[in-house]
Amino acid sequence: QVQLVESGGGLVQPGGSLRLSCDASRIIFSINAMGWYRQAPGKQRELVAAISSGGSTNYADSVKGRFTISRDNAKNTVYLQMNSLKPEDTAVYYCNAETRFVSYWGQGTQVTVSS
Repeated sequence: QVQLVESGGGLVQPGGSLRLSCDASRIIFSINAMGWYRQAPGKQRELVAAISSGGSTNYADSVKGRFTISRDNAKNTVYLQMNSLKPEDTAVYYCNAETRFVSYWGQGTQVTVSS
């Protein structure tokens, strides 16, 4: 059963923008941190951005100033606004939701930055 539903990936030109969304409303436990990770071909999965239930955020150095993570606690949804996209941002992006008992992962959404 799919607990996290991601949307918003696609193909964009360098310098463009995309907004990813992750719907976690099917999770019955209280969600603590939520975040976005990415995995490029031949590379390990890495943290892109995370946000706590209180709104504290942290970002990978490579995306600081370009990406913004936000969440709607009422909807159990997390967003990733990606601006000034670069070819090196190309990857499969995964949503993560941490509860006290379980760590949930989405199935991933492809982001391709290419001219």
